[in-house]
Amino acid sequence: MFHASTLNSIVIPGLAVLALGYAAFATDVMRPRAERLAPLAEPPARPFSHAVAAVGLVEPDSELIRVGPRVPGWVERVHVRAGESVTANQALFTLDGVGLRAELSLRQEGVALAEARLERLRAMPRAEDVTIAGARVAESKSRLADATDDLRFLDNVTDKRAIREEELSHRRDAVATAEAALAHEQAQLDKVLAGAWKEDLAVAEREVAQAKANVARTAADIEQLTVRAPIAGVILKLDARAGQYAAAGELSEPLLVMGSAPPWCVRVDINEEDARKVSPASKAIAMPRGDAATRLEMEFVRFEPYVVPKRALSGHATERVDTRALQAIYRLTDSGSRLFVGEQVDVYIERLDGANENVVESVGK
Repeated sequence: MFHASTLNSIVIPGLAVLALGYAAFATDVMRPRAERLAPLAEPPARPFSHAVAAVGLVEPDSELIRVGPRVPGWVERVHVRAGESVTANQALFTLDGVGLRAELSLRQEGVALAEARLERLRAMPRAEDVTIAGARVAESKSRLADATDDLRFLDNVTDKRAIREEELSHRRDAVATAEAALAHEQAQLDKVLAGAWKEDLAVAEREVAQAKANVARTAADIEQLTVRAPIAGVILKLDARAGQYAAAGELSEPLLVMGSAPPWCVRVDINEEDARKVSPASKAIAMPRGDAATRLEMEFVRFEPYVVPKRALSGHATERVDTRALQAIYRLTDSGSRLFVGEQVDVYIERLDGANENVVESVGK
């Protein structure tokens, strides 16, 4: 039999040799190997011998229009769908207006009441009022005649000693009172015959105008509940739903985004160090992401005069966080290209001699 020390001197070194061999084998098998794989999409190739590369964003010619309500409220009805073409002033969605419609009905009743009051003044005098006033004038004339006869009777008495001075004074006062009463009743008759006072008519007419203005104001408030298209174009994004609360003012996520119909434009961010290497006369080609074989020609529209912070950094060594970009607007000449608003495209702009001066002059305009 083998001694224990002999066994240990044989088995343990043998296990060590086996472990070392397995480690060498496993290291060789599991070692990562670099393999050259074909790219998922061919990278874009520069179409010009001297070109400036940039990134563009597809947008409508009118730029994006973020549409929202002028007043807050609950969405009652949505009239359009995403992708639908609309005309200028077409209704997009309507807010709930139950309270305003009830107020409009009340305002309209106020107009009817004010107009009825005005017509009542214009219809004056009433025939019944003329008859009554005329009868009072006749009555006053009769009383005056009676008082005048009584006074004449006393004046015809030859012996004034037979008449008391108080009685004569009383008869004269009665005549004066009858004359005043007749003048009053005659004035009342003239007033009735003259109809409504012109100042009363003016006040009534102003009340009618004010009531109609209140109706127009409420109708305008109701009209504001319907959000309409500012231009003819296409609905690009629609987040308005019936029953949803719509806040007024500028929102981080607008309820509706629209823009003019194709052909689309491309807003190109040109790095500030390349801004003076392009000109309006430079040719420009756009390539959709993932489709380098498709090359879309573009025509220059304008430079945006204000240089803005760059939104998307490429990670190039010369690019900093505070890199700024000159934005150039190009219009796609191929209106049938399958591009979507908001899609990014790779843009190459041909570099021409004299671009330095041309771009400065164009931005200055």
